[in-house]
Amino acid sequence: MALLRVNPTRMEYNKIKKRLRSSQRGHKLLKDKRDDLVKRFVALAARNKEMREVVEAKMAAVFEGFLIAEALMSPTALEEALMLPKRSVALDTSTNNLMGVDVPVFTFRVEGEGDICPYGYYGTSGELDSSIEALNEVLPYLLELSEIEKCVQLLAREIEKTRRTVNALEFVRIPNLQQTGKYISMKLDENERGNITRLMKVKDSMARLGQ
Repeated sequence: MALLRVNPTRMEYNKIKKRLRSSQRGHKLLKDKRDDLVKRFVALAARNKEMREVVEAKMAAVFEGFLIAEALMSPTALEEALMLPKRSVALDTSTNNLMGVDVPVFTFRVEGEGDICPYGYYGTSGELDSSIEALNEVLPYLLELSEIEKCVQLLAREIEKTRRTVNALEFVRIPNLQQTGKYISMKLDENERGNITRLMKVKDSMARLGQ
């Protein structure tokens, strides 16, 4: 703890008390915010783990199907089959405020019409069809996982920032203000006692002069 460099006056004492009350209110609000952020973070981290397991399982099935299709088809036939897709995906991004943190929101729409498979069935394998359909199904999970992972990162950053501020208030600013307030109060009391002593001496002097 360190004393702030202020003059030990009544005005400064009142300013210190106001700053102390403000710091204590801010400390409580930030602690509540930090606790709420941690709760949200824990819930999102659990959801992130769950979604990642789902996505990894689905992507493993997609890759397995493509590997089998690659083994059954020639590289040229596989490339030609996937060269001209009939559909495309447009991604829209926005933000949502979560406990003072702007987190991303992803929405997508499919553009184009027709069958999801952009090729004729002659000369292609059923594994390729299954892989493309599985890849189409996993896209919403991938976007949700991206949202959650980015949200978890931003919340972790905000929690650390809030934690540092809470610690600075709790262990530095508030103790310094309290110590400075005590110092000014002691100085004011000391000055008050000195004034009383001087007044008593003046009163005694006047009383002796009046005799």
